[in-house]
Amino acid sequence: MKTIIPQDLGPQAFYRLLNSSVAPRPIAFVSTISKEGHVNLAPYSFFNIVGFNPPMLVFSPTITRHGQKKHSLLNVEEVPEVTINLVSYPMVEQTSLASAEFDRHVNEFMKAGFTAVQSERVRPPRVAEAPVAFECLVRQLMPLGENAGAGTMVICEVVLAHFQDYIFGENGQIDPHKIDLVGRLGADWYVRANDAALFDVARPQMGVGVDALPVSVRHSNILTGNDLGKLGSSKTLPTPDEITAYHQSAPVFALRDEARYGCQYLPDLQHLRAKQLLAEGKVEEAWLVLLSY
Repeated sequence: MKTIIPQDLGPQAFYRLLNSSVAPRPIAFVSTISKEGHVNLAPYSFFNIVGFNPPMLVFSPTITRHGQKKHSLLNVEEVPEVTINLVSYPMVEQTSLASAEFDRHVNEFMKAGFTAVQSERVRPPRVAEAPVAFECLVRQLMPLGENAGAGTMVICEVVLAHFQDYIFGENGQIDPHKIDLVGRLGADWYVRANDAALFDVARPQMGVGVDALPVSVRHSNILTGNDLGKLGSSKTLPTPDEITAYHQSAPVFALRDEARYGCQYLPDLQHLRAKQLLAEGKVEEAWLVLLSY
């Protein structure tokens, strides 16, 4: 385990570690406007939701490499309004282009080839190509420090939201496969939230807990923490009668035969079988396999 005091390493070196480990991060593609009417469009991965009633978002522009404020921050200091657009995979290369350090009054909508759509409640336009766009009023600017690289937290209230029709599934909720978002990692790396990267986890419930598992199961070299979490989420354990009945069932006989004739360690076969059942969502049967001896 490498233990580091941030001040000992220095801001830039620790930033690289921080940026690569706190990831993936959602991307706010922020549109702002100066008091003279010059539009700026820039992505920020220091971004997230911080409240829903009222709906609140934050993003944080850092100081540039030259020790200057980012154009987005200069603009919201003059006009405290933004649109925050979300970034999908088909637009990630254009978004990256918009992050280049163009002069303040260069319009990144034009440079990156995005379509500007007039917003309804705020002055900065939104990105037509974005799957979601939030029109926001800036409620607070919170400086995070005076050192080189320090940022400013921009706290925004969503006053109007736009969602593309194609991102919704049949249940009326946003389908993660259809919205096809990307997230930011460290260095030049991104992640696409689609295909094999997507998986679901059952909503938490007050189960028996991992501490209810036999010690041999908790310390298994085969079952992972995810497997233990699924087992611990069960609300009840199998009853003694259920365990006795399962002990006389065909699956248990098959495990015994496999151990006997294959010269394998029976507990390992139990754990492997339980792991397979957990992957199939058969948590109750996995418990029975583990408790059948």
